Amino acid sequence: MRRPLIRRLVRFAVSLAVLVLAAFAMIHLIPGDPVRASLGPAAPVELVETRRAALGLDLPPHEQLAAYVSGLVTGDMGTSFLTGEPVTAVIAARLPNTLALALLATVVALLAAVPLGMWAAVRTENGRNRGTEATFGSVTSAVVAIPEFLYAIALVAVFAIGLGLLPPAGKAGPESYLLPVLALALGPAAMIARIARVETLRVLGTDYVRLARAKRLPAARLHLRHVLPNTLTATLTLGGLLLGSLIAGSVLVEYVFAWPGLGGKIVEAITQKDYPVAQGVILVYGAIVLLVNLLVDVVLGVLDPTSAIKES
Repeated sequence: MRRPLIRRLVRFAVSLAVLVLAAFAMIHLIPGDPVRASLGPAAPVELVETRRAALGLDLPPHEQLAAYVSGLVTGDMGTSFLTGEPVTAVIAARLPNTLALALLATVVALLAAVPLGMWAAVRTENGRNRGTEATFGSVTSAVVAIPEFLYAIALVAVFAIGLGLLPPAGKAGPESYLLPVLALALGPAAMIARIARVETLRVLGTDYVRLARAKRLPAARLHLRHVLPNTLTATLTLGGLLLGSLIAGSVLVEYVFAWPGLGGKIVEAITQKDYPVAQGVILVYGAIVLLVNLLVDVVLGVLDPTSAIKES
């Protein structure tokens, strides 16, 4: 495990360095002067120059990069153009709400998808129940194809506005989690269910499952004790990867539900040209995705040592 782990850590470090460079370059790739764009065309020249100097944008690019990296190491991601609040404070106030949505959506997706995928595999094993197989494939494909923000709009229209059962927006209690979590979980659940079905079919065709059936083990014991653990490796790996994508992909869902997370903040920062905040949020999103991918790789290597051997 040592060589694959070192290789993964090096790959993570390189990816993180590229992410930092991309985040730093973001503010320099904006057409025109980002400070002028944020303050407006009527802002006095003195105010623009003072703000540029305060942000270090009047320094040469290499000195700006050194100051930016040094700030990241010490936890300083700059200050908001609009409020003067530290970017780290903005992110710290909203990141827990985004993580809560993503974690809950991942758990809901796994709890719904694994039993559904296993049921579909058992029902369609050896070419049986072609209708069930076709229906399962068509429905899950359609669910995966629909973007999360469309689910969010539909859920608000039906359950909040139409039926009045749940709050349409904001974070006001446990019930306010239901619609945004469901909007985020539907697509990943359908994808994981498809993977779980394929993995279950593979496990059902192995020799030890045939032997267990020859011993006439009860179906529940066979599926829970012998099939489920061997199905979960690939399923949990995909679930871990989806967690990272859900954290970064919750932007529009949070915006639809006016959820006090990073998604709504980055939309607000971009529309109001608050570039340091947008820069910091993008960097945090990217770092979380990279970290989750690294953890998934390490956990997979522990659960399935053959993957580490193959990589080395």
